[in-house]
Amino acid sequence: MSPAHPENWPVLAVKGPVDGALLRDVAALVAAAEESDGNPPLSEQTLVTLRAADAGEHSVLAIAVYAVEEKSDPATGQDLTGVAVVIEEPDGTGVLEVAVHPSYRNQGVADRLVGHLRSVRGFAGLNAWSHGNHEAAAELAARYGYGPVRKLWKMRLMTATAELPEVELPQGVQLRAFVPGRDEDAWLAANKAAFAHHPEQGNMSRADLEARMAEPWFDPAGFLLAVDPADRLLGFHWTKVHPRHGEHPAIGEVYVVGVTPEAQGSGLGKALTIAGIKHLRDLGLRAVMLYVDADNVPAVSLYRRLGFTRWDVDVMYAPLPGH
Repeated sequence: MSPAHPENWPVLAVKGPVDGALLRDVAALVAAAEESDGNPPLSEQTLVTLRAADAGEHSVLAIAVYAVEEKSDPATGQDLTGVAVVIEEPDGTGVLEVAVHPSYRNQGVADRLVGHLRSVRGFAGLNAWSHGNHEAAAELAARYGYGPVRKLWKMRLMTATAELPEVELPQGVQLRAFVPGRDEDAWLAANKAAFAHHPEQGNMSRADLEARMAEPWFDPAGFLLAVDPADRLLGFHWTKVHPRHGEHPAIGEVYVVGVTPEAQGSGLGKALTIAGIKHLRDLGLRAVMLYVDADNVPAVSLYRRLGFTRWDVDVMYAPLPGH
């Protein structure tokens, strides 16, 4: 078997902090995959955790396969062909994501990554995300005894044709921008209360928040807070702008909208959603996107009434019974 075959390519497994060289390789791979597919192959949470010097309560396992062939980087003789990343919680559960460079697809790279993961960690407590419902991901999941358990819709609104209603805030409620250095604790408390039944979002820590605030896309002007006359936080709409990637134009995102229990049912969530979309439109963005669970019927209905349409879907896979 020639060295050019994926089974002979070197595998690097890193548990814990990821060094700068591998981070740069992963960033280049992610950019190439996003340019090809229109979707980032790794979630924001994964990328933030990888880049953090201290992953906090999470543990990180990264598995990388490098090619050794003539067309590889002449400085090293190697190209990063694919990476598998596991972000693990303290209880041993975790999430797996796999990314393969477009130039090295259909060569068994993903199989090599997942097979190595099985040998060094196993699949216990592990679910997997596929960003974009790729046929290859579904086939890979099935080979390892995994099946779909959750669908996260990506919905999109074209701002030029959107007919958005007026922002109607409850009496006494005002909107203002998030103030770094002042609002962190209040926001964390409001977020925890708003997402008490959604631990994936509600358990965000101070370190998680600060890591996102350190990202290049963070803009406090687009982090809208709804407050009462005493400046108590009742809700929020955190918006995000994804920069242009090659032929894919910049796009806004309804990053997260939350309303504290005491303000739920008042129409504040809808008002915050509309206010954030208008903020993104005023920045000159032609489209706004969001993620929503496919089975969250009330949220999907609201977004459709505002003009959002389904654009793509992310799929979570979990071990099937008997595997």
